[in-house]
Amino acid sequence: MKPNDPKEDLHRYLKAAREAIMWKLDGLSEYDVRRPLTPTGTNLLGIVKHLASVELGYFGPVFDRPHRESLPWLDEDSEPNADMWAPADESREEIVDLYHRAWAHADATIEALPLDTMGHVPWWGENGDATLQRIMLHMTAETNRHAGHADIVRELIDGRVGMREGNSNMDGGDDAWYQEYWNRLEASAKEAQAKTAG
Repeated sequence: MKPNDPKEDLHRYLKAAREAIMWKLDGLSEYDVRRPLTPTGTNLLGIVKHLASVELGYFGPVFDRPHRESLPWLDEDSEPNADMWAPADESREEIVDLYHRAWAHADATIEALPLDTMGHVPWWGENGDATLQRIMLHMTAETNRHAGHADIVRELIDGRVGMREGNSNMDGGDDAWYQEYWNRLEASAKEAQAKTAG
């Protein structure tokens, strides 16, 4: 049996997280991929735009492998959170294509460099030196964190949940089962609150 290759393992997890993000856009309208569903404005297309920007940064300049993408939302004079939403004049296709180009650039960096290659992350300050292995771990964690956000946002839009098509990773059953489950959790929360208030 062939031993696992650590770089291949890390890369496989990063790719799976990327695919989970993209699946969350499937079948949604322009409005639904863009609309804010939390008080801080979290939205699906903004998550994709942010992750494209982040991948380009971590697997580009950090390892002296510049990319040719224009990312005006990261300029010093851009508004806060400009990378976390898409104005109406930025199409879904443009942002998804940017994310795919970011993947290609990152994948080329990952394939070209050994795991112990040192890079430098300027925005980490004096602790900015990092190996490719650390950056791959960081980017996988970052992508999975945002995949969790996307899970919740998609569930709020149309109730669709899970990691990918055909794999919901959810226990339970149908809508009736989940309604009863939700009711039990709500009742339990109220009961716990009443105990602390008394």
